[in-house]
Amino acid sequence: MTDNVMSKAATMEIPINSNGDTGALAEDDSLEQDLQQVMVSGPNLNETSIVSGGYGGTAEGIIPTGSIKGPNMQHSTSSSSMTAEEATRGVAVEKYEAVKKWGLNTYKCTKQMISERFGRGSRTVDLELEAQIEVLRDTKRKYENVLRLAKALTNHFYNMVQTQHALGDTFADLSQKSPELRDEFGYNAETQKLLCKNGETLLGAINFFVSSINTLVNKTMEDTLMTIRMYENARLEFDAYRSDLEELSLGPRDAVTMARIEAAQEQYQVHKEKYERLRSDVIIKLKFLEENKVKVMHKQLLLFHNAISAYFAGNQEQLEQTLKQFNIKLRPPGADKPSWLEEQ
Repeated sequence: MTDNVMSKAATMEIPINSNGDTGALAEDDSLEQDLQQVMVSGPNLNETSIVSGGYGGTAEGIIPTGSIKGPNMQHSTSSSSMTAEEATRGVAVEKYEAVKKWGLNTYKCTKQMISERFGRGSRTVDLELEAQIEVLRDTKRKYENVLRLAKALTNHFYNMVQTQHALGDTFADLSQKSPELRDEFGYNAETQKLLCKNGETLLGAINFFVSSINTLVNKTMEDTLMTIRMYENARLEFDAYRSDLEELSLGPRDAVTMARIEAAQEQYQVHKEKYERLRSDVIIKLKFLEENKVKVMHKQLLLFHNAISAYFAGNQEQLEQTLKQFNIKLRPPGADKPSWLEEQ
């Protein structure tokens, strides 16, 4: 009997109908019952027998191994073996159900996506929300370009400041070694050192601007876009189960189909609630993102304008006042180097 059941379980096909349901027919239930019966009626290793004769010998030469053990040991071993088998069986069933659910969901979503691509399936559309999402993606691309250019400006300006610093040191050295040009080298050295100091102050303002834009683009906007991607996946699942329910509703109304319609209705309701919840989350995040973006950019653009204007106007006092206005503290030279204690 076991061989027949195993053969049936190994060769039986699990049908998938046009709606993506795996045999909500009688064969599906019978397959699971057969598999469970095989697991229950399989050979018990705790009752293995020692055969003292050849193959096909009489039962008189068979000595049950269970009789060799003491009664307490036999009971304990049997109980622990049954517990281990039940635990293993439970884990196997859970994995089977998880894989089955994942495969069914993936099939439905893939079918819906292909139908939408070829214009054969309908999709839920929120024109106002999708327009806002597209505006956000376009804004992110433009802000990424601003961030890239601001980083390039920082690198170039940093190199210029380093060059001014080296040039000032060279002029100062030459003023000591060239008495006939001491004054000329001297005030050029002072000019380069002043430009270098103002340049370091401006670099502090530009670095603060770059850091704020980077946070806005790669953290705040990215967090909202992650929620949008979750919303779009939920929309695809919702439309897949909606199409499945609509297709079932157009079919015959026998007992099997009604049971499948009821199950599809439950799944449709679950995915509808998930879709509406994520849609609400996206609307809220888009609103707060817009408010935060305006607030951050208003501050950063004002800082960038005032700092650049003060630097190229040669107004050192206004440049330093701009940094104080926005609470920007410059690190002293050599602050990036570790102390002698940290090097140990």
